[in-house]
Amino acid sequence: MANIISDETIEYVGILAKLELSDEEKERAKSDMGRMLDYIDKLGELDTTGVEPMSHVFPVQNVFREDMVINGDTREELLSNAPQHKDGMFMAPKTFD
Repeated sequence: MANIISDETIEYVGILAKLELSDEEKERAKSDMGRMLDYIDKLGELDTTGVEPMSHVFPVQNVFREDMVINGDTREELLSNAPQHKDGMFMAPKTFD
């Protein structure tokens, strides 16, 4: 296994993550990434024959509810708080010309 991470890979990942890494941090990142990839390889060796695929550890089901309008049309009440309104809409000052 022994996944070897190159200096170029660490540089590329640093650029993608917008990180400036010192030489010591780069070496530690190479070691950490190698260990992570080794662990992933080890997981790939597991015998999963007869294990049913799942998307979640616990049994989860969608809980949909009926959409019910509970506050009705309060447009006039809302517009009464507006400094200015026209045709049922709030009016705001222009932000640019």
